[in-house]
Amino acid sequence: MKKEIQLPEKPFIYDLTLEALQDWLKSQGEPAFRAGQIFDWLYGKRVVDFDDMSNLSKELREKLKASYQFVTLNEITKLESKDGTIKFLFGLYDNHAIETVVMRHNYGISICVTTQVGCRIGCTFCASTLGGLKRNLYAGEIVAQVVYAQRLLDATNERISSIVVMGSGEPFENYEATKTFLALMVHDKGMKIGQRHVTVSTSGIVPQIREFADWNTQINLAISIHAPNDALRSKLMPVNRRFPFADVMDACRYYIEKTGRRITFEYALINGVNDQPEHAEELGAVLKGMLCHVNLIPVNYVPERDYVRTPKEHIFEFKRILESKQVNTTIRREQGHDIAAACGQLRAKHMESTAR
Repeated sequence: MKKEIQLPEKPFIYDLTLEALQDWLKSQGEPAFRAGQIFDWLYGKRVVDFDDMSNLSKELREKLKASYQFVTLNEITKLESKDGTIKFLFGLYDNHAIETVVMRHNYGISICVTTQVGCRIGCTFCASTLGGLKRNLYAGEIVAQVVYAQRLLDATNERISSIVVMGSGEPFENYEATKTFLALMVHDKGMKIGQRHVTVSTSGIVPQIREFADWNTQINLAISIHAPNDALRSKLMPVNRRFPFADVMDACRYYIEKTGRRITFEYALINGVNDQPEHAEELGAVLKGMLCHVNLIPVNYVPERDYVRTPKEHIFEFKRILESKQVNTTIRREQGHDIAAACGQLRAKHMESTAR
């Protein structure tokens, strides 16, 4: 029997766009301009208690408390890497757990957020899919990850400058919540992150790639491909049976044509599986002439999987072959390796320990 999903007691205040909050205020007989004040408290001052919103009337604060709640992220674990990466494991209202990672770069601080509890995509090299999908996150639960991290960084006058939606789960299978989250992050009354400093990653959910293209923002799109053809991709990514490689590539071309923006293809290199010169040749032939960029990712070791990462010299050879086809290629810099910073690893350990 399927376990019933536990609902929160009240909707989350972070679920609301500015327009939705204005509509709610009007329904309460309050002026719409109060929405801007509330957003300043939420995203500018980052308070986590309605009573702290001192320029609102007590009556309005009581209405807010009666109708909405703040997201409670219970910090179960916080790990800090020697390279400055911080990984959080947060407990949610229903005792599920999610991961969030804060990374320091020479160009600023980025945060990697999660959009689902678990994942049903089933990529065979990823820890996120262990245990399957439990539920989608609410938009507010995605927002709360950024606000929580930024509140900690406020103490040292540091600022999150970029966001990657690449944590556990498939954002485009939780599309509306993800879209609301993105809108709040880039809004000039929200977190004020520049659109070009936000990237959302998908495993290739074709209808939503096209819908995202039609949204026509400056937000970056990344596609996990991990193979140059259907046969191999279906072995590594069961989602390919639903959305075949050719359909994904067609949707990517539609995105490029519609937006004029470059697309990023993520390719996890697995020793002896998808990292051979012939794979690079085939991938280069598919992508040649496309407005794109390939990000090569040495696969992370996951105890429950038996994949081994590609030797360094083979990674550079794969890159050389792609570049010989005029395909722009980089190798992802590894961060947080000493704290199990790959998607799903910390949660998988937590699930195992709680099961015991």
